Amino acid sequence: MASLGRRLLAEALGTAFLLAGIVGSGIMATRLTDDVGLQLLINAIATASILVAVILSIGPVSGAHLNPAVTLVDRWFGGLSNRDALGYAGAQVGGGVVGVVVANLMFDIDPISLSTTARSGSHLWLAEVIATLGLVLVIFGVVRSDRAGSAPYVVGAYIASAFFFTSSTSFANPAVTVGRVFSDTFTGIEPSSAPAFVVAELVGVALVIPLIRVLFPDAKEIADAVVVPHGSSE
Repeated sequence: MASLGRRLLAEALGTAFLLAGIVGSGIMATRLTDDVGLQLLINAIATASILVAVILSIGPVSGAHLNPAVTLVDRWFGGLSNRDALGYAGAQVGGGVVGVVVANLMFDIDPISLSTTARSGSHLWLAEVIATLGLVLVIFGVVRSDRAGSAPYVVGAYIASAFFFTSSTSFANPAVTVGRVFSDTFTGIEPSSAPAFVVAELVGVALVIPLIRVLFPDAKEIADAVVVPHGSSE
């Protein structure tokens, strides 16, 4: 396994590119069309595509969690130590914020522009629970099926579809939620709405753990291959 420093750098860079992709494509979409449905479609395709690219590129180093929810579940099943899990989560959140700032700058927006988009309501929180639960379940299911090579594509496909089948457009990631606070654009979420989204995502984590235990009794044996198998360090 790669050194912790290399893995944290990979997680930070990967999450930064993910957030730059989400926010940047959202900004571009609103500049290309006034059709909200088309804007969401552009955003979904770009997000799914960047996910696949990033997972394939950094996965062999860190596993490409890119998501504290995934890291927390992986820690639960023994794929990471407490120290590593905390490091991953910090790198993901920090990298996500950097990615949003860079996206703002690329589109000539103030580096930090706190979002004014309210996203609040029990239906949205339920959507985040389901989106997060489904994402983690899909990841462990693909790894368990011995088809880990398909994980990047399956994750991308799940997120693209979840943009449309969830009312929240599937943040499903505390680092993504925090990052999107810092851009007052199409994909933003106002600071007061973000805590409830994070709580809902953590509820999804709490619910998916027993499901994984029941569906995949050997989850502990494959935890070190989430999201994709990690390469060994030299």
